[in-house]
Amino acid sequence: MTRRARLWVLAAGLLATAAVYAAACTELPGFGGSWHPYGDRAVHAALRQRTANTISSVNFDQRAFDTLGEETVLFASVLGTVVLLRRTRDEKRVAPEPVRVPAALRRYGLLMLPVTLLIGLYVIAHGQLSPGGGFQGGVVAATSLHLLYIAVDYPALERLRPLGLYELADGAGEAAYVLLGAAGLLAGPAYLANVLPLGTFNTLSSGGTVPLLNAAVGIEVTSAVVVLLAHFLAQALEIEGDAEEGRTA
Repeated sequence: MTRRARLWVLAAGLLATAAVYAAACTELPGFGGSWHPYGDRAVHAALRQRTANTISSVNFDQRAFDTLGEETVLFASVLGTVVLLRRTRDEKRVAPEPVRVPAALRRYGLLMLPVTLLIGLYVIAHGQLSPGGGFQGGVVAATSLHLLYIAVDYPALERLRPLGLYELADGAGEAAYVLLGAAGLLAGPAYLANVLPLGTFNTLSSGGTVPLLNAAVGIEVTSAVVVLLAHFLAQALEIEGDAEEGRTA
């Protein structure tokens, strides 16, 4: 295809997209009005599905397939990072230099580690009831582990963080979400359909599949962030290039 033909195809595509967008904008409610069709429908659907947190209802019930895509983006990012930051033949591992941590920082970090971890787990577990969920709670839970690196040292973090288990949990969280979607396809009308009993509104067991999907995302995000930071920290603190070998290669 010539350059002129590609430009004509591009122009036609842009015009078609602009026409569809303009047609969609004519159906939007006015700014500042009291009628918000998407918001009203999302709230009604959340109440019908007995999910107190409307945002979690939207993420894990009304558009759960989109959330699968978002989770997969993070999973793919971790996989790409692991491949790109793997140790090559001209690199070697060295023990990081010890760092002296002030006593006050050590005490504060060790005190906040279990508190932060508990908050992260609470946010994940209560995602269908209150603001938060698997994405937010997963980041908090993963951050809590790295308070040990700040408050003590890198070897202490390595002892608390068996990297292989977190890599396994990362894949397990992604697989759990996919399999829950398949269960909706087998037992219900569509992939990721909410087919479990909805439970009692505003309790931990409410929302049907929403708590399970939320937990799967929490496991995947927590593990993904831990694996990402592990490889970045290893690259910064442990892995050094062999200059002599690189010159002779």
